[in-house]
Amino acid sequence: MEITKKKHISLEGKYDKPILVDVFYKKNDTHKPIVIFAHGFKGFKDWGCWNRIGEMFAKAGIVFIKFNFSYNGTSPAAPLDFVDLDAFGQNNYTKELADLDIVLEHLLEKETLLPITEFDKNKLTLIGHSRGGGIAILKAQSDSRIHKLITWAAVASLDYAWQHSTLVEQWKQDGVYYILNGRTKQQMPLYYQLYEDFIKNKEAYTIEQNARQFKKPFLIVHGTKDPAVPVFCAELLHEWSSTSKIHLIEDADHVFGAKHPYEGDVLPKHSLELLEVCIDFIHKNNN
Repeated sequence: MEITKKKHISLEGKYDKPILVDVFYKKNDTHKPIVIFAHGFKGFKDWGCWNRIGEMFAKAGIVFIKFNFSYNGTSPAAPLDFVDLDAFGQNNYTKELADLDIVLEHLLEKETLLPITEFDKNKLTLIGHSRGGGIAILKAQSDSRIHKLITWAAVASLDYAWQHSTLVEQWKQDGVYYILNGRTKQQMPLYYQLYEDFIKNKEAYTIEQNARQFKKPFLIVHGTKDPAVPVFCAELLHEWSSTSKIHLIEDADHVFGAKHPYEGDVLPKHSLELLEVCIDFIHKNNN
């Protein structure tokens, strides 16, 4: 059966920038499990093989929804490029959680993303990659509409980059610090408001606390050779959670063998293993 794809659906965001959404599913009027996928830092919904992975979820009988955080630095006219670096610098965790909430609202309450006959509201899994995994943990814990949680190479804290007091002091003084995007060679700004937003909400935005409180099915997937987020982060999440299962992919990197742009129809072997374990988890826990 052919996969139905709806690309670049524009939703109005809470903070004056639109949220672009993609939907992949088999159109067959059956109530299928559903996944919402949140990308990571310096990421976007069309990165690498995320489209191919969306198709594979759909072929497995799971609706797959992915979206761009509204302040991720891309734009509706250029969803694959960081053309709005000021927006990137103005992004924060409160905005990302609000974006995710709007996607959920359009799916479950407004029913604007796909027909209600095509999915089961009671079989909703949230997936987050890297920093998006941290956001997913916070949202899954606080939102009863989410029934299962999966993280891909997730961080174990949202202040992982700010451990040196001298960095924070300089950041406050300058109002901004820059990080290099290794792929695009852009110097990407992070404004001090990101730190202020985290500190203001520190208790609510602490991943350990949320992971300990989350009592629904939770799958942690991580590569053993992740150079960006070390595998011990997965082990910490597993230690904190009383309901989690952990699956370590031997020799896998932070993006499970993928790259951007990704050409070809065959997924890298580590991405295939990622896909297989997640589909199995979703179906087994949605019976």
